[in-house]
Amino acid sequence: MRVRVDAEKCQGHNRCFARSPQLFDVDDYGDAHELNDGLVPAELEDEARLAVKNCPERAITVSEDNE
Repeated sequence: MRVRVDAEKCQGHNRCFARSPQLFDVDDYGDAHELNDGLVPAELEDEARLAVKNCPERAITVSEDNE
């Protein structure tokens, strides 16, 4: 699984980072980005899905493949 943050949509609410700091980080402006090229370890897949649901801007997507 991979997670991706769309920088154009992110408004810096940081819910993803607050929920899953193992998957996301924020820059100096508060905008989020994915860690580790977006690769999600199997044990954090539920966290990635919750981050998608909790993003008010719908800036986060997940893909089930590792490509």
